[in-house]
Amino acid sequence: MSFQPYSILIILIATMALFIWGRWRYDIVALVALMVAVAVGAVPFAHIYSGLSNTAVITVACVMIISQAIARSGVLAALMRKSQTLAASPTLHIASLSSITALLSAFMNNVGALGLMMPVAIKTAMKAKRSPSLVLMPIALASALGGLCTLIGTPPNLLISTYRQQYTGHPYSIFDYSYVGLPVAIVGIIFIAVLLWRFIPGKRKGPSTLEDSFQVQDYITEVRIPEGSPAIEKTVREFEKDSPADVSILGFIRNEKKKLIVSPDLELLEGDVLIIEATTEELEALLTASKLELVGNEKFSSEVLKANDIAIVEAVVPPGSRVEGRSSQAMRLRSRHHINLLAISREGKAFKQRLNQVNFRSGDVVLLQGSSEELNEKIVNLGFFPLVERGLQVTGKRRFLPLIIFAIAILLTVFQLLPVQVSFGAAVLFMALFNLIPVRKIYESIDWPIIILLAAMIPIGTALQSTGGTNLIVQHIVAISGQLSPVYIIGLLLIITMTLSDFMNNAATTVVMAPIAVSVAHALKVNIDPFLMTVALGASCSFLTPVGHQN
Repeated sequence: MSFQPYSILIILIATMALFIWGRWRYDIVALVALMVAVAVGAVPFAHIYSGLSNTAVITVACVMIISQAIARSGVLAALMRKSQTLAASPTLHIASLSSITALLSAFMNNVGALGLMMPVAIKTAMKAKRSPSLVLMPIALASALGGLCTLIGTPPNLLISTYRQQYTGHPYSIFDYSYVGLPVAIVGIIFIAVLLWRFIPGKRKGPSTLEDSFQVQDYITEVRIPEGSPAIEKTVREFEKDSPADVSILGFIRNEKKKLIVSPDLELLEGDVLIIEATTEELEALLTASKLELVGNEKFSSEVLKANDIAIVEAVVPPGSRVEGRSSQAMRLRSRHHINLLAISREGKAFKQRLNQVNFRSGDVVLLQGSSEELNEKIVNLGFFPLVERGLQVTGKRRFLPLIIFAIAILLTVFQLLPVQVSFGAAVLFMALFNLIPVRKIYESIDWPIIILLAAMIPIGTALQSTGGTNLIVQHIVAISGQLSPVYIIGLLLIITMTLSDFMNNAATTVVMAPIAVSVAHALKVNIDPFLMTVALGASCSFLTPVGHQN
């Protein structure tokens, strides 16, 4: 037997290990795996970029763009606001948010659905004085459950449909997944709303403002520059550089006028009152070294950070963001962009010192302060994901147009008048022609790391089958299962898929497991549909870790 089957298996095992390790981005890992597969001859030169033309990849990109266009229209705002009236009890609150999220996720990109619902969830939680974590985890799980229900709900479903077309000549229709996914989603949402939220760690009662949730007020202090202080005539940049501790000047009061967002070149004068962010230890060191005086109480309310022209926004560092691995100091967040970094929360724990030197990671929640007119646009351009409700971008009756175009595309696919990649591609085109989404936003709407991941992994999945690697795996599965019923083998396949998907991206898991599932079905001489559906279900049910999906 040729060495190629073993080489592609070794490449896959190494790829899985790198996915689990998480040191490199998943799209980079997939590209490295593809190049190695080409180098050993498992993937022919002619097929190296075949994944880019795969219908599943094209459709995933179209769904991302359509989701952004619908989100910008604001047409779903009324539906989301309805959930604000259903926050009387935690169960009803979580059930309403989870149901709406699942419904959106069935027809939109999961991340897009979450982007719409997270501001609503946080706002309603704070209004009800509940911890945001009590609702954020449920809606993240609900978005994954909603994606199970339709062909376009999640990339694994589109990939599975492509494999079915490859083996049978017919893809799945949009609602074929509903027979399996809808019951699972309903049971899952009931479980989330009735039981799961009771086991979510953390406080049940939450803050009423974003600043309180980060406990920013614990580190905000006002100090005065008295006569003879070494800080006099120093610039803000020089003051912070010479400070014995990691201290940030968030604003100052001069001649009874408060100014937030301070220029690094501002010269400090005698009598200035500085609004600084520092821990107790840092404050003591600063007072001693710079001979500053405390103004009133040592700690102040976060109201001191607010002004008519200043906004405070909570944002998330999304996967693949350009800010990953960079610090606010390296980005010159304040000096160049006039944005103050007030707090960073990672995995539920807030950093208390040296914020400017902390490198951002995917999933970090940050609290940013800046000009109310420009802050949202600036943080989006920088690569953050703001957790604020967005105003309507399309006004009047035109705001319904994206939803109408999307509905027509779905109907054309349901009645098999056009394949999904054509109908959705046409929908994107019409949305661009009617200026429902700017051309620049079309490209920004696409999650390119996911597209690259899919495009790189699809040729590897094809090579796994063409080299005979799939047959090697199937022989071992059939040998281990012995004379077991296909039902038990499907259960085994589900467990394997769910386990892999918990530690590597669900789309990558689908590419690996779908050919194996089909080969197992052929070896058992049974219908391939239950096996393909099992892989689709298992790949999307990756709830044990945050790695399997981006929710």
